[in-house]
Amino acid sequence: MNLVDSDVYEVILSDRVETNLEDGRVKMRGEGVYRVRMSQAQYRKICGATTTHEWVLLNTFQYLIEEEQFAELPASFDLRDLENKLPGFLSEIRRRVGFSD
Repeated sequence: MNLVDSDVYEVILSDRVETNLEDGRVKMRGEGVYRVRMSQAQYRKICGATTTHEWVLLNTFQYLIEEEQFAELPASFDLRDLENKLPGFLSEIRRRVGFSD
């Protein structure tokens, strides 16, 4: 996960296929690249600036995978869109990162 623009992160996800290295790298499959916008206001709303942006995004993707929302995920999206689309998203991510009002 890398910050690529103001409030925009590039997240690369892939499934590990083999534990043996090939040309010094683990063979991967199903690699997907996502650009996620998380404004500073959204970041503070989710965790009160008590953890890293990366931890918030990691928990977000884990949630999307667990809730089977991952297949419908566009390559570029804003976290606000997830909050509007998925009831309970905000409270669940807050719980996962250990933040409560």
